[in-house]
Amino acid sequence: MLDIKYLRENLEIAKAALLKRMEPEKLDLETIISLDDKRRELIKESEALKAERNASSKSKPDANTIAAMKSLGEKIKASETDLNNLEEELQDKLAALPNIPADDVVAGGKENNEVIFTSGKKPEFNFDFKDHVALAESLGVIDYERAAKMSGSGFWCYRGMGALLEWALLSYFIAYHTSNNYQFLIPPFLLTEKSAYTSGHLPKFRDELFWTQDKLCLNATSEMMLGNYHREEILPSDKLPLKYFAYSPCFRREAGSYRQEERGMVRGHQFNKIEMFIFCKPEDSWNLFDELVKHTEALVDGLGLHYQVSKLAAGDCSAAMAKTCDLEVWLPSMGIYKEVSSISNALDYQARRGHTRFKNKDGENIFVHTLNASGLATSRLLPAILEQNQQADGSVKIPEVLRPYLPGAPEFIFPDNAKI
Repeated sequence: MLDIKYLRENLEIAKAALLKRMEPEKLDLETIISLDDKRRELIKESEALKAERNASSKSKPDANTIAAMKSLGEKIKASETDLNNLEEELQDKLAALPNIPADDVVAGGKENNEVIFTSGKKPEFNFDFKDHVALAESLGVIDYERAAKMSGSGFWCYRGMGALLEWALLSYFIAYHTSNNYQFLIPPFLLTEKSAYTSGHLPKFRDELFWTQDKLCLNATSEMMLGNYHREEILPSDKLPLKYFAYSPCFRREAGSYRQEERGMVRGHQFNKIEMFIFCKPEDSWNLFDELVKHTEALVDGLGLHYQVSKLAAGDCSAAMAKTCDLEVWLPSMGIYKEVSSISNALDYQARRGHTRFKNKDGENIFVHTLNASGLATSRLLPAILEQNQQADGSVKIPEVLRPYLPGAPEFIFPDNAKI
């Protein structure tokens, strides 16, 4: 959520920044300022009525005084009702606004995303290479057909070496983050509406979440839980930054399609992810943003995969984020890069929604900044490993960093002739 004080004092600057990601007809900051003006007037009126009531209460009670007190009480009650309604309307309009993009984030949608770093070269093959769906089938590592039988389209089942490789990836990420002094959390995977609001997923993205009959939503990303971990707390200044990472399966209503770039595991309803999350002082957030980018790069470098890092244009960033960089791995069969990590700085946008603050040296309660990054999501990494590391004999070379987490530390996965 944006700071109404900042909007009042920097209206034209805020408007120009928000127009990087919003259509002009959908941006109406003047109405928000007008609502805040009315709110301030109602507060003054309410306070004046209460002061009048307090003064009257010191008079000797008689019939006229009692009648006047009753009338004042009714006016105060009506004023407070009006104020509550106005504040609710104001909060709803503020909540619907996205974050203000950082100065170096360009306007527009994904067509304006900028590649800022590329690692290594695209793999070349001197044989007819397969896509990850065909490889997964021949190797017996993913079962799409039986997963669809159990759960419908948009799901898959890890099988045998595929399940072991998936768990090896997660183990590799956990070991890496632990060695860098991030604290491991395994949070609940169901969240309240308040939690989804704090993370910025409500009200805009309600229809993209799975909901239970108890009005709990399945998490779409561990960022949703981690952002609420210190909700409504005042954090010790000397403990900041607080660095966490969490494992969770993630659930999203977006389904796979028949488009080539969304085949197999590239897009589905459920996938595994490790998420990094930081609570910090405002002055530290951009250095920590760079740190998160370096961590994601180190993880993919360790896997030996070709990838690029792109800085997203304002319209392609999530609503709560001031800046996002995506790390994208190369999928040879599709001839495209696919995101496996989004690294984002929300500044104080999420902290305002969750009332997460710290006490500065002057004793003031200041909103923290929050940052998050996938570290990493696996559902596109496994296809990239299969495709980039495939061999002429149909086998796939296993990244060296994953072998210690696999029984027997195998170097290759071979076609499975014994699968049922």
